[in-house]
Amino acid sequence: MKYPILDSSIFIENRKRFVAQMEPNSIAIFHSNFQYSWNGDAMYKFKQNSDIFWLSGIDQEDSVLVLFPDCPISSYRECLFVMETNEHIATWEGHKYTKEEATETSGIKNVNWNSNYMQTLRPLIQMADNIYLPLNENDRYNPLSPYKNMEMVHKIKELYPLHNYKRAGQILQRLRSVKTEAELEVMKKAVDISKKGWERIMKFTKPGVWEYEIEAELVHEFLSNRGNGFSFEPIVASGPSACVLHYIENNKQVKDGHLILVDCGVDYANYASDMTRCLPANGKFSQRQKDVYNAVLSVMKQARTKLVTGTMLMEYQKEVEGLMAEELLKLGLLSPQDIKNQDPNWPAVKKYFMHGTSHFLGIDVHDSGMRYEPMQAGMTFSCEPGIYIKEEGIGVRIENQILITDQGPVDMMDAVNMPIEVDEIEDFMAS
Repeated sequence: MKYPILDSSIFIENRKRFVAQMEPNSIAIFHSNFQYSWNGDAMYKFKQNSDIFWLSGIDQEDSVLVLFPDCPISSYRECLFVMETNEHIATWEGHKYTKEEATETSGIKNVNWNSNYMQTLRPLIQMADNIYLPLNENDRYNPLSPYKNMEMVHKIKELYPLHNYKRAGQILQRLRSVKTEAELEVMKKAVDISKKGWERIMKFTKPGVWEYEIEAELVHEFLSNRGNGFSFEPIVASGPSACVLHYIENNKQVKDGHLILVDCGVDYANYASDMTRCLPANGKFSQRQKDVYNAVLSVMKQARTKLVTGTMLMEYQKEVEGLMAEELLKLGLLSPQDIKNQDPNWPAVKKYFMHGTSHFLGIDVHDSGMRYEPMQAGMTFSCEPGIYIKEEGIGVRIENQILITDQGPVDMMDAVNMPIEVDEIEDFMAS
């Protein structure tokens, strides 16, 4: 990993929160992700399973975490199994955790090599009444994708059919959505790196550059600040491409007069930032671009004030659509008749603003959380309204990262003075 080792207290606290939700005499078992083959003998870059990382900080393939707080054998109330390295692995792949390093990272004292770990687990599982297993319960997940935890669910249920099985994911969705102070410090670092990337591309961008060159500037800044890279596939969309919501080709040349939409985030220590910014290729917004940009900015500023404890996400979305309708009327994109005759299941604003405004943020850019339960202090959300005018080739989305507190919302990007106003962007590009 590129990032400095995180303080193990983060993961000690997270485990404490998780086991407090387990039923008595239960064992929970977590596996790292597969390391996927690319082509031939090449492998994709390994990305750790978010749940095992959140609970242990272990960022290595072929790792297993076991939590059994009521285990009669005290040393197995929490334990890790990690890959035993050897000279061949060290020569060809590099360093792997020693037992001591795994303990330093996770705060778990009992670390074992993972060879034949299922046999080691057998007597522990037999002592337990319930087995907690994690599955990917994110409602955006594509169930066509194979993953390690699903494989292990089938294997363990086949070996131990008489146990009671519990959903670890249901607990984790609620816990992971509420960030500890230590987690928020890591996320603030990711936001600070994002600001550096934004300032870098404002200095770099001009007519004639290519979208992929802007992407390259971003990743250079992210990696230079010890990020793992992007937290998701970046969008660098100039001109009409900004009206394609998930445009990731990033292969067009920027023209004079284009407005460029950049949606990206940094993965820092496996925590994700997420921002969207727009900048004029020649350093100056046209009047129409400025009007559309300021309309979106106005909605974003109003929407973020509604991210408070007790808010229901779906009700909030309707409120934001109401705010957006007012701006679209001012821009001449909708008429009062459009609003009057709209389908309530597909409001008129959807023609120009067709996506949601906010999603959970954390280890994953679309992080775990219960979308149909009230918002709580400690949750972090994106706030990203947008207007997309295909007929004019203008797409604007502005996205900041918001922390909910008992005292009200805190904009984590405003907190680092990230330029966002039209004059701030134009002045920075001209400086």
